[in-house]
Amino acid sequence: MDNPVTFHVQYCSLLKKKGSTLHTQIINSRKMKRKLILLTLLSLLLFPGIHASGSKSSSPALEVNIDWTKFMSEQDMIWEVLPQAWYEAPFMGNGTLGLMVWYEPKLNAIRLETGNSLVHDHRPEKGLFGNPRLLTGHFLLQPQGKITGGTIRLDLWNAEMRAEIQTTEGSFQLEAMVNAADPVIQTRWKLQKEENISIKWIPASANGPRYQYGLTPAGSWMKMPESYTENPPAKVKLSPKGGISLQTLPAGGETAIYWQTDKSSEWHELWINVAHSYPERNACKVAEETVIRAQQQGWNSLRTTHQQWWHNFYPASFFSVDDGIKESFYWIQLYKLASATRADGALIDNTGPWLTVTPWPNAWWNLNVQLTYWPLNTSNHLDLARSLENAIYGNIENLRTNIPEPYRHNSLGIGRTSDLECASETVGIPGKDPTAEIGLLTWTCHNLWLIYRHKMDDQLLKEHLFPVLKGSVNYYLHFLYKGKDGRLHLPVTYSPEYGSAEDCNFDLALLKWGCQTLTEICKRLGIKDRQEKEWRDILKNLTSFPCNQDGLMIGRNVPYSSSHRHFSHLMSAYPLHLLNPENPEERALIERSLTHWLSKPEGLRGFSFTGASSLYALLGKGNQSLDCLNSLFDKLLGVNTLYQESGPVIETPLSGAQSVHDMLLQSWGNKIRVFPAVPSLWNNLNFHNWRTEGAFLISARRTNGKTEFIRILSEAGEPCTIVTDIQKPIFEGKRNFQTQQTAPNTYVIDLKKGEEVFIRNSDTPTTFTISPQTGDSHLSRVYNPFGKKALH
Repeated sequence: MDNPVTFHVQYCSLLKKKGSTLHTQIINSRKMKRKLILLTLLSLLLFPGIHASGSKSSSPALEVNIDWTKFMSEQDMIWEVLPQAWYEAPFMGNGTLGLMVWYEPKLNAIRLETGNSLVHDHRPEKGLFGNPRLLTGHFLLQPQGKITGGTIRLDLWNAEMRAEIQTTEGSFQLEAMVNAADPVIQTRWKLQKEENISIKWIPASANGPRYQYGLTPAGSWMKMPESYTENPPAKVKLSPKGGISLQTLPAGGETAIYWQTDKSSEWHELWINVAHSYPERNACKVAEETVIRAQQQGWNSLRTTHQQWWHNFYPASFFSVDDGIKESFYWIQLYKLASATRADGALIDNTGPWLTVTPWPNAWWNLNVQLTYWPLNTSNHLDLARSLENAIYGNIENLRTNIPEPYRHNSLGIGRTSDLECASETVGIPGKDPTAEIGLLTWTCHNLWLIYRHKMDDQLLKEHLFPVLKGSVNYYLHFLYKGKDGRLHLPVTYSPEYGSAEDCNFDLALLKWGCQTLTEICKRLGIKDRQEKEWRDILKNLTSFPCNQDGLMIGRNVPYSSSHRHFSHLMSAYPLHLLNPENPEERALIERSLTHWLSKPEGLRGFSFTGASSLYALLGKGNQSLDCLNSLFDKLLGVNTLYQESGPVIETPLSGAQSVHDMLLQSWGNKIRVFPAVPSLWNNLNFHNWRTEGAFLISARRTNGKTEFIRILSEAGEPCTIVTDIQKPIFEGKRNFQTQQTAPNTYVIDLKKGEEVFIRNSDTPTTFTISPQTGDSHLSRVYNPFGKKALH
């Protein structure tokens, strides 16, 4: 008999072609009609998920109806009370230069705190005291009258700050931006009754921020190096219209801050550049030339190119939800990321361009860098993620040198902290160093893998990611041993930030993921690697993840027994997805482990709550996911969405944006899951051009708690499997798509590269619109919730 699947698909298609031979036969032959009906019924019984759908006559289109200026104005941060510290202040940046603005009451001044992500020490000693980031300094704008108050608005759409400052003599308007197209900080003010504003430059100490922090009472817990030699103070030379501040570093290199003032119409302008050079000593020349060139172009010309950059940045994707606080928070995180880095910019460390005195003045690789970069994938801003790729792929020799000498011939690694070129203290040796965190580069490779999976660039995979991942896994392989049980085991390593254990779950998960991914790469690229047999043997014989009645343990014989802010022992569930919640036994293990982790709340901190939020989203529990995210907002988030633990750490709020992604779109395990864990309070929402693994762009809308439509655009032609709560979905596009239901709510679509498909149910309108949410169903709509508010 004819293949019923093939026959059924051909039958559905040819029935639509009037005048075809088959159509005529159907009309004229009762026998043929009976055969076709029997075959169709048989195919539906045997293969109920296979059908053809779509209509060439109706080509659906997506209408994007967004007034970006209005929409983004509703996300702006507004200060009704002047900020007085780093964790309250508006911030601006262009991926290298940074600026923060706050009020200094004792000095009767507005402080302009400058920063540059590239400014760091170059001592031969590695580590937090040897090559940390360095502060640059600040300007004080001091009016004649006493400052009595004011308001500030951080305009996200245009990436500029506007303020109205009141004094006892009158007031003045203040504007500032860090230009997106030119490396210059632009500030200007217009006086109203105030006679004059004086400008004072205060160079920062060039000693490491951790060293400075250790000299304060708050840093009394810190062990200070006895051999630390302080850097000399900066030398400042003033001119009638500006000045230059030069910080030379005995270990090599220098930092220069050059500024010039100008008067244009009613506005007084201040132009600033912060330049760092190493090993050359030409920072003064670079800074001066940069400012002069910018002044020649003029304020309005530079403002135009600056705004164009930002106006091109935001529309790469869109998100709106009937929860104004989370909506604004989300957009501020995207603004923060685009202010903190660029494709050719510096790696985002713990502070980005907004450094302050802190015990954390470097890049941290046991969680911070990884969480920082997660949101760039789904939000469709992979261009910014290139700064992480460049940091790793451009510093292979440093990654090699970070490994103990006997293993450098085939291994790569990175220690807990590093400078922006990935030079770190030597990675510990398992079994000998109980604090050895050996999997940090492998975890970073998982970030790089996600970046690859969201754009599907096989050349990048072959030339860069594959050899780095291979080198990071090789370091593990030197220490694997076969136990009496015949299984492969790891000696003592360290589980961030809990303690030491044999068969540490953190490392077992990363080793398993690494070997699994290396074999997957070989298969995809057709690589014949001599180590592939070894990777497969590890996957077959590696010991199981240590567990007890409470779930995943820290490691063998080491239970999770004291409160612990890091979810390092849960890595196999999230973010590695080695444990699959679609498997009942593994789902139960994830739930048990998560419940036990959160049952000890004393040590939990900001990223604990965002990690728990994403874990609940993995389980499809949207309400619990939102509850965990709310814990970050309720207890720990600054009014400017910055966050600190002893000092600033940038990653936690950014990982909150990833928690939002995880509630609404997941793509692990080669499946696109749309609205997998929507909180019940979020009845109305939509997103546009969010990116998934396989290089798909997804748009979707949910109205009154029901999915209205999904649009999928394939950029790479990868296999497309969609999981949706739409019942009896209709698939539409410019051709008839063949789809197959492979499980409940799960469909495979034969989507080719460059094609898009729309998914809806029968009672959904065929007009597909992306637009801002205008009201809330359960929540009181809040606009501009961030910034410092006056008490009414």
